[in-house]
Amino acid sequence: MPSRSADDDPRLGDISEGTILRAILARTAPASHTILGPGDDAAVISAPSGSVVVTTDTLVHGPDFRLAWSSGYDLGWKAAAVNLADIAAMGARPTALVVALAVPRDLRLSFVEQLSDGLRAACEALAPGCSVVGGDLTASDVLMIAVTALGDLEGRDAVTRAGAKPGDVVAIAGELGLAAHGLAVLFGRFREGDTPVPIDTAVLEAGERAALSAQLRPVPPIGLGVMASVAGATAMMDVSDGLALDAGRLASASGVTFDFERAALGDNPERALAGGEDHGLLATFPPGVLPPGFRIIGTVREAGAEGVLCDGAPVDAAGWDPYRDWDSAAG
Repeated sequence: MPSRSADDDPRLGDISEGTILRAILARTAPASHTILGPGDDAAVISAPSGSVVVTTDTLVHGPDFRLAWSSGYDLGWKAAAVNLADIAAMGARPTALVVALAVPRDLRLSFVEQLSDGLRAACEALAPGCSVVGGDLTASDVLMIAVTALGDLEGRDAVTRAGAKPGDVVAIAGELGLAAHGLAVLFGRFREGDTPVPIDTAVLEAGERAALSAQLRPVPPIGLGVMASVAGATAMMDVSDGLALDAGRLASASGVTFDFERAALGDNPERALAGGEDHGLLATFPPGVLPPGFRIIGTVREAGAEGVLCDGAPVDAAGWDPYRDWDSAAG
């Protein structure tokens, strides 16, 4: 849909909730599992397998994003992508999103429309058939986007964090460290003191632009979650907080140790281990099993004193922590 002109872009505080909701709903698409969509007190979603996978994630201005760096479209895309990745990590197919927005009154209607466009575009690109089916809207001094995602296991068992076994291979689908590089670019290139300033992509090299895109509009390998499940993944999770930190959680849940191969972690192994927000899929498979789109980065060993090793040496469990200062996470 076309963007609004400057003369036809009211502040949210100057229009009614109904007007805002109509603008949002005009930008949603039908979800393939929807029995009853937006407009009632609740949506009705079919669950053909009899099981529903549910996850939720919240993005808050300040600890999670900065409006100087993220457009409404960026935020809609990212809010969808991070939740779709959690559904995929269970081996399920995403079916629907429910979105709650807390928005400042001085934001413009066009911002909410752009956010809705980003949500729709991410669903269409990453999880066709999934869409926004409902949500909530309220006023707030701080912009907050809370998304709940639903998924269908299609008759399969969920792939949990607890099934990795000694002798399995450790594999990743997606990027490692690229989003962290993008965050470092933002903090290194687009601040005046402690104040974020708008991004000027013209001053960036191609690699920096790719890193920014990975940070602002991540593209998780959503479809590979189902493929991993069908292939026989023994454990899996979304890498949102950094490979080392998340691998430690997976190893702990399975009662094993992961030993990564440094040479398999790319040109910057330190950033690959510590960087967060790539939203790739970390999975373990029996020997000889590796579905397309995954690459081996290590081995599962018997539990030891350390949960995560790299070439046999202990790895610091550094990664993304929303309670830390962004400056610390951007190093």
